[in-house]
Amino acid sequence: MAENITTAAGTEATSQQTPATPFEIAVLPLQNTTLFPGTVVPLAAGRPRSIAAVEAALAQPEKLLACVSVRPGKGTEAEATPEEIYGVGTLVMVKRMFRGEDALQIIVQGTERVRVLDWTQTDPYLRARVEVLPPLATVDQQEVEALQRNVRVLIERALAILPQVPPEVRAAVMGAQEPTQIAYFLASVLNLGVEYEQAMLEAETTDELLRLAHVRLAREVEIMQLTSKIASEAQTEMDKAQREYVLRQQMKAIQKELGDEDGEGAEAALMRERLAEADLPDEVRTEAERELKRMERLPAAAPDYHVIRSYLEYVLELPWRNSSEDRLDLAEARRVLDADHYGLEDVKERILEFLAVVKLRPDSKSPILCFVGPPGVGKTSLGRSIARALGREFERLSLGGMRDEAELRGHRRTYIGAMPGRIIQSLRRAKVNNPVMMLDEIDKLGADFRGDPASALLEILDPQQNNTFRDHYLDLPFDLSKVFFIATANQLGPIPPPLRDRMEIISLAGYSDQEKLHIALQYLVPRQVSENGLRPEQFEITNAAIMLIAERYTREAGVRQLERTIGSVARKAALKIATGEATAVRVDAGDIKEFLGAPRFYPEEARKELPAGVATGMAWTEMGGQILFIEATLLPGGQGLTITGQLGEVMQESARAARSYLWSHASEFGIPPEMFKSYGVHLHVPAGAIPKDGPSAGVAITAALASLMTGRRVSHNTSMTGEITLSGLVFPVGGIKEKVLAAHRAGIRRIILPSRNEADLEEIPAEVRQELEIVLVARISEVLDAALEKLVANPPPPPPASVDAAARNQPTGTPAQPEALRVREKH
Repeated sequence: MAENITTAAGTEATSQQTPATPFEIAVLPLQNTTLFPGTVVPLAAGRPRSIAAVEAALAQPEKLLACVSVRPGKGTEAEATPEEIYGVGTLVMVKRMFRGEDALQIIVQGTERVRVLDWTQTDPYLRARVEVLPPLATVDQQEVEALQRNVRVLIERALAILPQVPPEVRAAVMGAQEPTQIAYFLASVLNLGVEYEQAMLEAETTDELLRLAHVRLAREVEIMQLTSKIASEAQTEMDKAQREYVLRQQMKAIQKELGDEDGEGAEAALMRERLAEADLPDEVRTEAERELKRMERLPAAAPDYHVIRSYLEYVLELPWRNSSEDRLDLAEARRVLDADHYGLEDVKERILEFLAVVKLRPDSKSPILCFVGPPGVGKTSLGRSIARALGREFERLSLGGMRDEAELRGHRRTYIGAMPGRIIQSLRRAKVNNPVMMLDEIDKLGADFRGDPASALLEILDPQQNNTFRDHYLDLPFDLSKVFFIATANQLGPIPPPLRDRMEIISLAGYSDQEKLHIALQYLVPRQVSENGLRPEQFEITNAAIMLIAERYTREAGVRQLERTIGSVARKAALKIATGEATAVRVDAGDIKEFLGAPRFYPEEARKELPAGVATGMAWTEMGGQILFIEATLLPGGQGLTITGQLGEVMQESARAARSYLWSHASEFGIPPEMFKSYGVHLHVPAGAIPKDGPSAGVAITAALASLMTGRRVSHNTSMTGEITLSGLVFPVGGIKEKVLAAHRAGIRRIILPSRNEADLEEIPAEVRQELEIVLVARISEVLDAALEKLVANPPPPPPASVDAAARNQPTGTPAQPEALRVREKH
């Protein structure tokens, strides 16, 4: 088709009798297009001046029209003035015309080049006096032939690179003989730009025309070769990101066709609008605007584009200055705390103190608390109640097992998939900068080659530093001083001292049996009735049944297992009601075995009588407190001290210190010094499968050894705890409440404590204290005076035989304990 058009155009041009003298003609300005002689081109005339020019040409018999290009950047063809139009154009003949709704569609055929001599009319259309330019002259025939051959070679290369070109176009191009015809055809096919095409149209010689065509065609062939090479490499090495880019470009084109385009500019504009509306500190706004300018310069397919967009979204969504209003009604706050938790007066008092300070000084910093206590005492749920009482948002971060510092501080944006730390993520979720943030299980933080999270917490939990906390991802200062941090832990030991120093420690001891009963009646039973689909009138459990469950079916300092066991009873009651066996279920202590089976635990019981060499101590565990028995026996002919029962290093040192103290003060306590040389001592603590450690068994070990060597028994109704020294002093120990409650449960009513633990007695419930005789001691001699039975007459020397034979007939009272339990002393 292209060949037919070109040939026909050439024939018409040679047969057309154009005027040899200047003549006046209508002019059609062309925007971004240059029309050449010998070509057939479709044009659209839609503006009034262009339509008028075409209609004026159609009114003439010859239907001639001058098409002249508008200079680039000089306006549209409808608005162009004569000064903005080139002086050389092409004389065309209108071959066909189609009248559409808004424009005239015409097909024109270029015939000759014309030069505008002067303009005769501008309205309603352009008219000018023009003259036909003479045919192009040839200056150097050999150069023309050489250029023509090179042009053909370049055309062959181009056709080899573009296999999709139709065969008829190939034949038309390769079959053209006239140099000017080849040059004009290439200029009309290639997108050379109006300025370069106009230069070819104004060329006065064939030499100049072919030179321009050759230079431009060579450049286009080079670009096509490079494009083909890139396309080939991309086809073989395209990875996921490149495929995504191609798909995004195609999706963008589809959205554009559907009129649903949301381009890069729109996304950046939306981000800028959000930035203008956001309430940001000056430093944050400056950094956000800098990043947004970078984003606007990048294409959407660039990797940094999405990184910057995610960064800006985080910056805009953080509550830099958005705070929730505290509920400063102290009576209401107290009511909320009492409604959620029984007891815990120290914690409730501390929260009310904070509210009072905020009421008097609104800009005061939030406290940083650390709840320490065994599992199940309500540490986590207490944090939720505090948030509810204050009217603040609540966020919980579990730190158990965390080993990477970046989980708290975030990753720098240089890493792929970088994210802010969990502190900043929690603030983004909370949408306020003063939530109650619970750092759960802070004592179970780990550390490895990636850093120590506890070190990162040193800044986060320091009121003097956390007002300018910088997350590695944001790299902007964020004020954490308004955040109410609450940490929870089961033990203080694993927490590094610098971190412990930054927190206000509040101990939550285990509950007594009476406290568990109150908690069960007030909270646990109603909750389990509701969760199991029962109504209050359908299920009743007596106080005796609850006490039996707490003593025989659970062993814990808290109430988590107690609630789980009550839930099991409620489910079995629900089964009976659902199957029609009963309309209501009442559970008493005698029914518990039917619902739960045989008891799992048996309570510690004091031995009815202790032989010489046996003393009752007290231990603290994560599950609460318990009593333990220290047994000692003499080994005739033996040497030194033998220790069994899985005692830890500290407890073994306490045993050696007790023996050394008694040896050095043997005459004071009536012990023959030769006993230490003639007899060995075997010290054993029952429940040998359970590891035990800590210094608080020192006084019990000393009492057991003194009883063994003096023959004076320790009262079976007495238990003791305390750390000893070689100088005979008794030092205070921890876990007093748990230990005393365990001894009380075991039936012991006389307890020996270090005098410096007197203040800890206030934590013991009043009803328990009333039933106990507390003996406070400061020295080992006072312990032995209070613990050992008084001598009636001169005692015989202590028998060398083992006390094991005498102890066989005594009830051991050793409970059924899980082997995984580890007894550790609380310091």
